[in-house]
Amino acid sequence: MKLSKKVAKITAAITGAVALGTVATATTANADSIYTVQAGDTLSGISYKLGHDLTFVDTLANNNNIADKNLIYVGQQLVIKDDGEVAPQADTQATPAENQAQQNQQVQSNQEAPVAQQQVQTPQTQNVQQQSSAQASTSYNSNVAGNDAAAKAWIAARESGGSYSARNGQYIGKYQLSASYLNGDYSEANQERVADQYVASRYGSWSAAQSFWQSHGWY
Repeated sequence: MKLSKKVAKITAAITGAVALGTVATATTANADSIYTVQAGDTLSGISYKLGHDLTFVDTLANNNNIADKNLIYVGQQLVIKDDGEVAPQADTQATPAENQAQQNQQVQSNQEAPVAQQQVQTPQTQNVQQQSSAQASTSYNSNVAGNDAAAKAWIAARESGGSYSARNGQYIGKYQLSASYLNGDYSEANQERVADQYVASRYGSWSAAQSFWQSHGWY
């Protein structure tokens, strides 16, 4: 009789253990899994990782209260049921501190955008200014004509062979003008302009300048 009671106790213990084991196994089998968002992850990429197609993206977004399916955060956790559905996860939302950090980052990005645009536009602005300067430099038309024009060409031929790029020490260009006269602008238009001004102020005309050159070998 005592033996029968012991056998009954052992049988009950085994039965309970088996039952507990079954429950534990079932719990493990039905346990939800947690997916932590990694750098570079997207909802579509996570769906593929979990063995789903793109239609699963809507399930991920809807059940996690994700308003923008293109915006998830590193460290955000998605609770996945073992049947493939996503459990509501109010506890996995970003903390106020994280939200503030994200807002600060967005503000910083918005502030940096105009700077980048300015950096791109600056060379263009400089090019426009340079083109405007070049157009101003090449817009000069000499009013010299007749005998004065012939005298001007004669002096240019003697001074430089008619070359705007000729140099002789401090004297530069077609009319061999001093660098100080040209003031750093050696363009053809400026050489013509300064030469006309120089001759007009010193000799009154190119014909008079030619006469002086023929007497002295310079003008």
